[in-house]
Amino acid sequence: MNEERKRRRIFGRLQRTPKWKKEEFSEIEYEPTPVKELLTEMKDISELIIDLAYSAVLFNSEEIAEEVKFLDVRMDKLNYDIRMMAMMAARTKEDAEQLAGILQLAEAAESIANAAGDIVKKIKGKTQPILPKILQKADVKLFRIKVSSNSKACNQKIGDLEVESETGMRIIAVRRGECWIYNPQSDTNIKADDWLITRGTDDGFEDLRSFLKGESEVLE
Repeated sequence: MNEERKRRRIFGRLQRTPKWKKEEFSEIEYEPTPVKELLTEMKDISELIIDLAYSAVLFNSEEIAEEVKFLDVRMDKLNYDIRMMAMMAARTKEDAEQLAGILQLAEAAESIANAAGDIVKKIKGKTQPILPKILQKADVKLFRIKVSSNSKACNQKIGDLEVESETGMRIIAVRRGECWIYNPQSDTNIKADDWLITRGTDDGFEDLRSFLKGESEVLE
């Protein structure tokens, strides 16, 4: 993975919220990239971006909204790359038919990203006070919780804690000081005073809350 690819990695690492406008108006340059890599990143973005969009609305967070906008722009560029790849790769009718399915998949992923972009526009709209109340009535909800220094989770990897398998809760983002970790990976460490944004049920959250507050020593 070259330095440009490393720069573009946006998941599972500590970062300040990107400035989406800078990304949006930067020059688009086609870079030959394996289609599997393009589709994998598009899949990752489409899975995360809706959760982040609803989190931005629920917690009235402009920072998370900025990340959604950045990912929306990033998806546009990935779709551009995959269209370029398709046009350059098609040599026969059979090639074109096979690539058409890939293009449809990419277009669907971009539609998801565009929908998430539309959601965060509601933060300053007239519907903003109503949306959090509606979201809280869902079976699967979004929660935010701070990690206590007394918790056994401190300095432990998410994968070692088995948070999702033990509680059914998925950690979709970590706020650490002024920085964020979006879509944290299994090797991401949890630290004292981290704010976690999670998705799951009320029961699952209660188990996780008790553990992260230091009220219980193990996840059950």
